[in-house]
Amino acid sequence: MTIAASRGRAPQDRRGVPARRGSLARTEGRQALGFASPALIGLAVFTVVPVVLSIVMSFYNWPTFGDKTFNGVGNYIKLFTSSPDFWPAMRNTAVFTVVYVPLSIVCSLILAMSLGPRIRGRGALRVLFFIPVVTPMVASVLVWKMMLQPQGLFNGIAQGWFGIKLPNFLADPFWAMAMVIIMSVWQGLGYNMLIFSAALEQLPESVIEAARIDGASGFRMQWSVVVPMISPSIFFATIMTMITSLQVFAQPQLLTGGGPGNATQPLVQFIYNQGFKFQDLGIAAAGAWILFALIIIITALQFGAQKKWVHYEH
Repeated sequence: MTIAASRGRAPQDRRGVPARRGSLARTEGRQALGFASPALIGLAVFTVVPVVLSIVMSFYNWPTFGDKTFNGVGNYIKLFTSSPDFWPAMRNTAVFTVVYVPLSIVCSLILAMSLGPRIRGRGALRVLFFIPVVTPMVASVLVWKMMLQPQGLFNGIAQGWFGIKLPNFLADPFWAMAMVIIMSVWQGLGYNMLIFSAALEQLPESVIEAARIDGASGFRMQWSVVVPMISPSIFFATIMTMITSLQVFAQPQLLTGGGPGNATQPLVQFIYNQGFKFQDLGIAAAGAWILFALIIIITALQFGAQKKWVHYEH
């Protein structure tokens, strides 16, 4: 009787344990949702809703004040066919990206390799090169703008020391874009430098020593051994730098105002002007989604090409 009773109660206990566990899981789930709800609400209000609204706006003639009218893909057609500043903005963004990204990656990589273990005070040097990254952009641009003026530091040194009059950097279309690129490289140099420095410090000494035994040294060592081993870090830095360059805004806006004319106006500044200067939010939203598609396509191409040169195993 006792055995039968115990056998009869055992299944009830086993059935009860999952029930209690399920109830506890539901309670914990509700509590977790309650703790996460402020972040979820903020994500919805400040991210999801604006994104959905921007998609809707891109299909409307949407002035800041006045009636909104649906025009389908008219905003996109207008951008590609009749907008006078859209294609120059695309050209400026392409020029900036094509020049800035390789220059930034190469300079950062050379700097990281130069600050090797044998360099005394390399920690202080890294901090020094990283300062422009954390310095407010407005302050950095104002300093550069003062130096680039006709009566600024660069022209003063050139005339006083060498008797050479430099061009008006911010009034010439070629030099204005060049200065925007140079200032951007200087400002972002330290970020990629730290990424590459961290990757270099994680290299296995056994592989480096084996390469030395095989006769690799100098440029051969760096190009054939070191660079392939840190290629994942180079790939990451290239992706992030590319996305940043396609979204460039503060440097040309503050340094040149997009001028002279529209010679340095990138796509993001064009979108800003359309939305806040000309009060055409529909065109601005359409331009923003064109930029989004451009970033997605270029990033996808980079991920597709990484198999040919990125090595994830030493």
